[in-house]
Amino acid sequence: MARPTPLSGFPEWLPAERAVETHVLDVLRRTFELHGFAGIETRAVEPVEELQRKGETSKEVYAVSRLHDDDGAERRLGLHFDLTVPLARYVLEHAGKLVFPFKRYQIQKVWRGERPQEGRFREFTQADIDVVGAETLPFHYEVDLPLVMAEALAALPIPPVRIAVNNRKIAEGFYTGIGLDDVDAALRAIDKLAKIGPDAVAELLREDAGATPEQAGQALELAGISGTDAAVADQVRALGVSTPLLEEGLTELVALVEAATRRVPGTVVADLSIARGLDYYTGSVYETTIVGHEDLGSICSGGRYDSLASDGARTYPGVGLSIGVSRLVARILSADLATASRAVPTAVLVAVSAEEDRGRSDDVASALRARGVPADVAPTAAKFGKQIRHADRLGIPYVWFPGAEGHEVKDIRSGEQVSAEPGSWLPPEQDLTVAVHRT
Repeated sequence: MARPTPLSGFPEWLPAERAVETHVLDVLRRTFELHGFAGIETRAVEPVEELQRKGETSKEVYAVSRLHDDDGAERRLGLHFDLTVPLARYVLEHAGKLVFPFKRYQIQKVWRGERPQEGRFREFTQADIDVVGAETLPFHYEVDLPLVMAEALAALPIPPVRIAVNNRKIAEGFYTGIGLDDVDAALRAIDKLAKIGPDAVAELLREDAGATPEQAGQALELAGISGTDAAVADQVRALGVSTPLLEEGLTELVALVEAATRRVPGTVVADLSIARGLDYYTGSVYETTIVGHEDLGSICSGGRYDSLASDGARTYPGVGLSIGVSRLVARILSADLATASRAVPTAVLVAVSAEEDRGRSDDVASALRARGVPADVAPTAAKFGKQIRHADRLGIPYVWFPGAEGHEVKDIRSGEQVSAEPGSWLPPEQDLTVAVHRT
């Protein structure tokens, strides 16, 4: 077989890199469960017509079909490109069996046919948390979710993060107050502010949202406001616009940033340039960047949506956040932010003195495994020096030497070798499993 040609956009980690990814996933899962989120997994495919409802993203859908479906009789399916569309379908399909508010986390692969570049893949892992209500969903969940994410991200081997928050009611109320009719177009324009700058956004506001130069200037002035306390609301009111929806949004935004200041000081900041251009957001919106790695863009985003799904009789509002795990892990690895202590889970390599004695080594490994110690047996009965070098290449910290008269175990890092019994010896806790360390 010829040497395979790599496929761009489909990351494959080496064992030590995969250990870092596994650590990230374990931290996220543990944090989400501590906060009462139940894990689910949905199918990888959805009907194409459902996936195409999200506008521009529909161009990135990978279609799925049988190779020999010659008559095209099967229903057209596509790989899901996020975990929100599957969640909406899942809630509708299982509503009668779920308890609301429904708190779920989901860690799964998704697929998007976009151009691969740093931090952007065609196949990648996402980690989502959402709270879904039936007909109503209390505002306090809009406060709770970014704080859960802040806790999860703080436990990862990355620099501090900055969670920028806004409330769509503020922008919509303000735009209405200044006479802008096409609110969605204005939000989509403001959402591009960080990428294209204020002059280009002002032009978009005029061309796409029908704004006058004065209205465009007012919208940009609003987007320039940021802060971490109630002074944000005062800055908005100083612009001289007042509508009931604007006031409602300001009240909610202040409640969010003040709660965050108490719980995770310095992490959450109100930033009125955060628009999240998708039109289904209706309340709080969030975008997260890593301090010092802002070039990576947002690693975690989301918001409140009042119509996640509807079956005609009931509507299911929700609020959610999504972490691009593969995007995050790629930066951890490329920037050398963390490393795994070893490439394999094995803590002990049991040496083999001769092939006819392999059974004795197998018995030692079995005894260690029965007590929760990850153990492997040397692949060949080579000289002990060679077996030690094999363990060292894999990062295995201990080599066990079985003997008819007794056993010894060697810490190959320090060179210390002591007598030991398979039924009682344990490595130090820090050596029992693969550890991921910040660098």
